[in-house]
Amino acid sequence: MKRIDSTFAVLVGIVIAAMCQSAFADETNRPNIVLIMADDIGVEGVGCYGGLSYETPVIDQLAKSGLRFANAHAQPLCSNTRLQLMTGLHNNRNWLYFGILPTDSKTIGHHMQDAGYKTCIAGKWQLQSYDPPDYPGSEKRRGTGMHPKDAGFDNYSLYHSLHTEDKGSRYADPTWLEDGKLKNAPGEYGPDMWVNYINDFVTREKDNPFFVYYPMALPHWPMVPSPDSERWKDPTRRLEEDPANFKSMVEYMDKCVGRIMTHLEKEGLRENTIVIFYSDNGTHLTITSQTTNGPVAGGKGLPTDAGTHVPLIVNCPGKVRVGVENSLVDSTDFLPTILQAAGHSLSKNHKLDGISFYDRLNNADSTAPVRESVYSFYDPRPGWDKDHFTRHVSARDARWKLYENGYLFDLSSDILEKQPVLVADDTEESAKVRQRLAKVLQENAVAD
Repeated sequence: MKRIDSTFAVLVGIVIAAMCQSAFADETNRPNIVLIMADDIGVEGVGCYGGLSYETPVIDQLAKSGLRFANAHAQPLCSNTRLQLMTGLHNNRNWLYFGILPTDSKTIGHHMQDAGYKTCIAGKWQLQSYDPPDYPGSEKRRGTGMHPKDAGFDNYSLYHSLHTEDKGSRYADPTWLEDGKLKNAPGEYGPDMWVNYINDFVTREKDNPFFVYYPMALPHWPMVPSPDSERWKDPTRRLEEDPANFKSMVEYMDKCVGRIMTHLEKEGLRENTIVIFYSDNGTHLTITSQTTNGPVAGGKGLPTDAGTHVPLIVNCPGKVRVGVENSLVDSTDFLPTILQAAGHSLSKNHKLDGISFYDRLNNADSTAPVRESVYSFYDPRPGWDKDHFTRHVSARDARWKLYENGYLFDLSSDILEKQPVLVADDTEESAKVRQRLAKVLQENAVAD
């Protein structure tokens, strides 16, 4: 009996050791995650979504060898989307002012630090102090947001981290705050500085699981030359604004993504790094892009599809399937998705509005919950140059969209939302849709 017990104990020990070894392997092989968010480009600006006006070979290849989402949405303006992405909460829960991240927020950076990841953010911040001093009421808002040093990132290199009047240029001769030091680089190009910073971080931390958040400056206004354009060759023209520069800005955006991808390959990290490409809102209103379905006018700031329908591509060789995903995605969904990828669970008392789409990345038939509707509380006021915007609260699915004023739109035939379906005109189908989406509005209005 003692020999049997001893043999059993040895076997148990071997099993436990194997389990621990396996768990340790999983722990050490947790995926790196790089989240890239472009600034102001809708689906029509990217080739893999049918765009014809700009060359985007790197992003297109990510889609070809990864998963392209057909129904990803953002808020119509950058600060609104960034707040949702950083916190996993709809704007009606924590919106204060434009360009402000509440100082008591627990961000995606904080959560990833809790998960044991090294964290880095580089690009554009604009979440600490937005209003210029002469804007009415600005004294109540200036400097009330979160400083990047407090946002959960071990390292940061960010444009517009302090007061608006101190931000300088994001493009030629850039000014930015890097790990507590204000920097300026005459003759350089801001997006190059941030890609350099990210790549240096990746090299430094390649033996640890890392999370990189790259909120790009490109291709946001002002529309000025990129280093690959002819105008850049003349230093006196590098800050010359012209919508004609937009093409080179989009293509330089793609080039920046390519430099990061190349560096991951060089460091031998590509196959264990989940790369996500997204955008914070639609293309600028002054830009019309050609697509396989005809010209599309930019809709930045508008609550229509032109302002919210954005590219989303996820790529990781062997771990993310190749294809097209039609489920809805909202900017609140990134935080729970990335935490699930990192193997990190939230405490029960930390509730998010986002729904993880992680299980969809490698299993098209996953039974995990998917987003059935997108709720949007959109009101970017108060804030400098935001007074002309009006509040829009809506709920939508892949086809229908209902506003809180009762206007219902069938997006399959009215993508520009010109012909609302009123209650008096409801069919049996639209009445059921109205009831379902009205419930979404009502449930979220509790926090409104």
